[in-house]
Amino acid sequence: MNKNALVTGGAGFIGSNVVKELINNGINVTVIDDLSSGYKENLISNAKFINVSINKINEVQFYNSFDYVFHLAASVGRQKSIDNPEIDSSVNLLGTVEILKFIRNNKIPKIIYSSSAAIYGELQSETIDENHPLNADSPYGVSKLAAEKMIFAFSGLYGFDAVALRYFNVYGINQRFDFYGNVIPIFLNQINQNKPVNIYGDGNQTRDFLNVKDVVKANIQAALKPNFNGFYNLGSGESISINQLVDILEKIYDKKIIRNYLPKRIGDVMHCKANINKIKKELNFNPNNDIMSGLIDYVKWFKSQK
Repeated sequence: MNKNALVTGGAGFIGSNVVKELINNGINVTVIDDLSSGYKENLISNAKFINVSINKINEVQFYNSFDYVFHLAASVGRQKSIDNPEIDSSVNLLGTVEILKFIRNNKIPKIIYSSSAAIYGELQSETIDENHPLNADSPYGVSKLAAEKMIFAFSGLYGFDAVALRYFNVYGINQRFDFYGNVIPIFLNQINQNKPVNIYGDGNQTRDFLNVKDVVKANIQAALKPNFNGFYNLGSGESISINQLVDILEKIYDKKIIRNYLPKRIGDVMHCKANINKIKKELNFNPNNDIMSGLIDYVKWFKSQK
């Protein structure tokens, strides 16, 4: 008998990629998304779609049970959360509580939660493992951390499996330009308009970039492994500088990209790399670290979008 999965935020960047691969694995998928940041174009025709906020999931009548909940719906971004802390907390924390009540009431055996490296706050070392202090320093980081803690509290109280994957810098197909978003789509948006790319600081700051294909792989492996619980960093385990990122994009676009260096932004960390030894060991997860091929695929997709 086929398994059934509920994906929150399944019209979003990462969620839509998860939905596609679940269907490829023969799993029946129901998507809930209010399209506040997701896109109808991302929806997979083979998945059932319900247009609803996660805050109202317990008002929906479902006609089948679920084996997994992939919880990706979120209000995302440090600056966005600073500008709109009420929205951030309402979606990321209170929305998660509604999801957990739904899991409890319907005896769903497992949740895979999309957490964030933002829960670590100001970094105390260049390479981050799961034992790094949790000092979230933005409303976004606080809400993601609080939601993660709430998930494990409910898991302990009601006996379902829970996995939290702490994402670092994810990029890839279906990630559209957003003023608040990741540096890569912001750069591509500027390059495609023949504008200089804006680099804050000297460009020597480093980031751990992970292709969305690897995020999908980790989510599905975490769901399918029996009795798998806990919190895990999810990155590539490697880092490159912002200047190196632009160097790669110059090769892909086959042109010189003008770099507009601006003052460093308050709160930006200098170096960040995920230690992924835990997820490698316990889930046998190994990312594909070929960022050149990943960016080639993404640039091709990005150019195809209006």
